[in-house]
Amino acid sequence: MEQIKAFGFDLFNTLITMEMDALKDALSRLTGSLKGNGFAIEHTAFVKAHSEAVLAFLEQTRRDGKESHNRFWISTALAKLGHDVSPDSQYISEGVETYFSAFIQYATLIPGTKEMLTTLKHDYPIGLLSNFTHPPAATKIIAELGLDHFFDVVLISGDLGYRKPHLSVFEALIDQLGVESEEIAFVGDDPEADVEGALRAGLQPVWTTYVRDNNITPAPGVVGKGQGDPDPTIPRISHWQDLLALLHRQ
Repeated sequence: MEQIKAFGFDLFNTLITMEMDALKDALSRLTGSLKGNGFAIEHTAFVKAHSEAVLAFLEQTRRDGKESHNRFWISTALAKLGHDVSPDSQYISEGVETYFSAFIQYATLIPGTKEMLTTLKHDYPIGLLSNFTHPPAATKIIAELGLDHFFDVVLISGDLGYRKPHLSVFEALIDQLGVESEEIAFVGDDPEADVEGALRAGLQPVWTTYVRDNNITPAPGVVGKGQGDPDPTIPRISHWQDLLALLHRQ
């Protein structure tokens, strides 16, 4: 890597992951909330309709980069099952919060993350840039895991309106870190969103493969469609010691 003056990090599958049952439990909590609010739905049918809605909305985000939100996915799934309800309904809002309560509970730090961030914090401003539809849940996860005080900048796609790899979200990170783009190392696991996105924005990407190399189930989310491994010239790390070693080579 060339001279680095700041760091940016992805969140899921980079700093944290989820326990295996997170998505299953989240969906159970969601259907339980909806049933409790009077929607006559069957869990398996709802999960199928919801999954189809998620794929459709996220396919649109791939085309235009605009972030979506769970409330649209839920209302679309309910409509398919015969329930006409606005995405802004309080019942859907309650469902979203209940759904994300599972992710807050099941979030787990990748080993050594706090120690690595502590080391970097002495010498570098650090930013977080995460693709996450519901910012309050992301903020709570970060706080619950004791990471919030490490970051000088926290940017969540649900607040920004666009998601990685859209150029605008990286530009926001560059602007708030206050250094030149080429002086920022951006660490992430997704070859398309994190590596290609950072490259196009002029940052120095670092591809982290800890989750992949250790056969850990990735945190729920959608990675780049059809995107292969990054160019072999991109630095690849599997442990945080690898990242610190890259810095020592500057």
